[in-house]
Amino acid sequence: MSQGAEPSTIVFSFIGFLLAFTLIGLSSALQSRGSRHDYYLADSSVKPWLVGLSAVATNNSGYMFIGVIGYTYVTGLASIWLMIGWILGDFLASLFVHSRLRQATGKSNEVSYAGVLSNWYGDKNAGLQRLIGLISLLFLIAYASAQLVAGSKALHVLFDWPVWLGAVIGAAIVSLYCFAGGIRASIWTDAAQSIVMIIAMGLLLVVAVQSLGGVNNAISDMREIGGFLDWFPKDLVVPGVSGGVLFAVSWLFAGLSVIGQPHVMVRFMTLDEGSSMRRARLWYYLWFTAFYCLATGVGLLSRIYLTDSGSFDAELALPTMALELLPPVLVGLVLAGIFAATMSTADSLVLSCSAAVTHDLLPHNIERPLLIKLTTIAVTGCALLLALAQNQSVFNLVIMAWSGLASAFAPLLICLCLNRRPSQAQGMTAVLTGLSVALAWRYMGWHEAIYEGLPGIISGLLVLFLLRPKPVTKKSIAS
Repeated sequence: MSQGAEPSTIVFSFIGFLLAFTLIGLSSALQSRGSRHDYYLADSSVKPWLVGLSAVATNNSGYMFIGVIGYTYVTGLASIWLMIGWILGDFLASLFVHSRLRQATGKSNEVSYAGVLSNWYGDKNAGLQRLIGLISLLFLIAYASAQLVAGSKALHVLFDWPVWLGAVIGAAIVSLYCFAGGIRASIWTDAAQSIVMIIAMGLLLVVAVQSLGGVNNAISDMREIGGFLDWFPKDLVVPGVSGGVLFAVSWLFAGLSVIGQPHVMVRFMTLDEGSSMRRARLWYYLWFTAFYCLATGVGLLSRIYLTDSGSFDAELALPTMALELLPPVLVGLVLAGIFAATMSTADSLVLSCSAAVTHDLLPHNIERPLLIKLTTIAVTGCALLLALAQNQSVFNLVIMAWSGLASAFAPLLICLCLNRRPSQAQGMTAVLTGLSVALAWRYMGWHEAIYEGLPGIISGLLVLFLLRPKPVTKKSIAS
């Protein structure tokens, strides 16, 4: 860390901005209505711009700030396929999923992702709902722990605080959100940090380029790193053009996997009106594309500044870059933005887990607000314990959880959106098949060649195609 008064300035700046983000989330309690539907879905009253910015922040979170920039630091220009594939796959899926999901949420009056998928056409598929709830609970807790790890890593590199301390602070903030406004607290914080972080990331990119003498000098320095500006990674398991195509298509499926993420899709379920979905998606994709471009640029430049790639933890590239290039106050702002993003996303994940417990897994739904909040606190504690115990990278842990959820749920959601009505047995078979294929693919190590969500989603869709769910008609819906 810098000498003189700068360390204390950074710490005070970080605490001040983090407090501001936290107060924004806590202020959501002023609009809380004390009901289960309000706690988990903000009473379906959130404006399109808030939905869009919150979905961006939840989608990005520690994965973007820590994982993607670290991956770009190691991989180079080839990491651009993450951005292209992810955004394109996400966009294609949204064309026929988001609006239909919002409509089904209103009709079913369910508060959980599992509840909506299981009762899409008014069916009461309790077995399917419990299965989706259980899978969500397991993977989202792992995902939440990754967010706590991401925030603690940033605090460790800048302040030299123990790694565990950041996770504990994050869990405490999540607990405060849970006792404030539930999902609304998370959405408000998401929107605030989305605005701040896109400004901070852009500023960091401009300062970095200027300090190198301009864009041409920066590109020249990158060319001196062997293979850093190659379009595809050199270590592709399947070499040549075919391997590059598989690499790009894999990340397209990673983007399509967004529809299988309960904590992201619940944002669109909170939208005030189904007719506002186009505006929400416009905010989402414009902000997402701009931010991803800036993050990729910072990741590329970080390799020039932080040359010791052999011993340096690539997932610390962003906070280290901020420390070297920005004034102390802005370093504190960047760190507070990163930390707030990871915590608001962790809060979303924990809330989805809480909904799975109180609404999907228990034989009787929990309605009392205090019991719902205590359940959320218990889930937060489990995520904290896992964060303190695990030592995997944020990138790998998030991708594993991401692909598992997508492989399990995306095929069923796509089938429902295509006006098919699978039985409970058909739905459960597709969910288990997709998840099993994805986990087996990763266990065999084949995910290094092809993202495991691709075979997982395809296998789930194939099962539903072979089982031939009934098409939906007005008569079948009425019955």
